[in-house]
Amino acid sequence: MPAPRTVLLTGAAGGLGTLMRQRLPAYGYRLRLFDLVPVEGEPGAITADLADTDALREAVRDVDAIIHLAGISLESTFDKILHSNLQGTYNLYEAARTAGGVRRIVFASSNHAVGFTPRPAEGDLLIPIDTPHRPDTLYGLSKCFGEDLASLYWDLHGLETVSIRIGSCFPEPTSVRMLSVWMSPDDGARLLHAALTAEDVGHTVVYGSSANTRLWWDLSSARALGYEPQDDSEPYAAKLIAEQGELDPANPDQAHLGGHFCTRPPIWPH
Repeated sequence: MPAPRTVLLTGAAGGLGTLMRQRLPAYGYRLRLFDLVPVEGEPGAITADLADTDALREAVRDVDAIIHLAGISLESTFDKILHSNLQGTYNLYEAARTAGGVRRIVFASSNHAVGFTPRPAEGDLLIPIDTPHRPDTLYGLSKCFGEDLASLYWDLHGLETVSIRIGSCFPEPTSVRMLSVWMSPDDGARLLHAALTAEDVGHTVVYGSSANTRLWWDLSSARALGYEPQDDSEPYAAKLIAEQGELDPANPDQAHLGGHFCTRPPIWPH
């Protein structure tokens, strides 16, 4: 599909949103920024809650596509997850549907939607994209909901979505586990661009990471969009393994794809 000109970026003030709003304009996108908190250095950004349906209607007006990064990105109470990640995502999809001009949404799903999937040992097959949902937290459960909501809106309303099960998108990996699921910020922008421009995606689910030597999951559905990752976490491996040791499959924190989210998930601070 032709590259969208105007893209709504929700969660623009967050860590991933900040990395992407620094990179996506180089692909020719004009970004409209949306977040619950002010976006530093961007006085034109929309500051509103996803519960504010009037603000959402204005946010989606005359945009070609949406990148939906907003929401709680760690574990929290069910009420907070419900408000932000479930109701908020539904509100966004409804705003996009009624606006009529939005052709595609790119939804930031997470590896935690399948977090209780056992991580592969060396020599095992990569985890396929059609592995069943096995959320490791209420946060992961909300990402299952988002993927299924996207599927419903495609089947009912013809609104296309690429749901990206993101690993960890940081300037560099910070743990041995992250060597397998890391997505460099530059590769993150490459994947978002591919998700925005690929033809006839319907509802497609992909894993989001770089082409890591220690990769755990199958990137074939992402590559089918035209994604060509350029980075690999391996240059960081020796230092991290020296500091933290190799992963131990007998350690409950390290036995599953979701890592310590399965046993002692980090709690959203707000």
